[in-house]
Amino acid sequence: VQLVESGGGLVQPGGSLRLSCAASGFTFRMYDMNWYRQAPGKGRELVAGITYGGGGSNYGDSVKGRFTISRDNAKNTVYLEMNSLKPEDTAVYYCNVRVNWIDYWGQGTQVTVSS
Repeated sequence: VQLVESGGGLVQPGGSLRLSCAASGFTFRMYDMNWYRQAPGKGRELVAGITYGGGGSNYGDSVKGRFTISRDNAKNTVYLEMNSLKPEDTAVYYCNVRVNWIDYWGQGTQVTVSS
């Protein structure tokens, strides 16, 4: 299993970013996918999750109404569209999948929201 995140960077408050996670090594279309984040000095928190078919999703309370998770099963890729970004969204964002009861993680992509 390999997960490769991209799309992070520095953005001003109120701005937008789109993260991508390219997956390989498993049958992507059969598994739910998640985005987590970890801010400095804090634990890892769930940002959003999407079901294997894309028909269902859930979000952490702090990002509801601002972030949107989606997936393209033809491209083995999951996305996180982030709007109205706030300084408290600054974190390393990780893609996650659980395959055969084992959690797999990407290397993470840094998102920094600052003026």
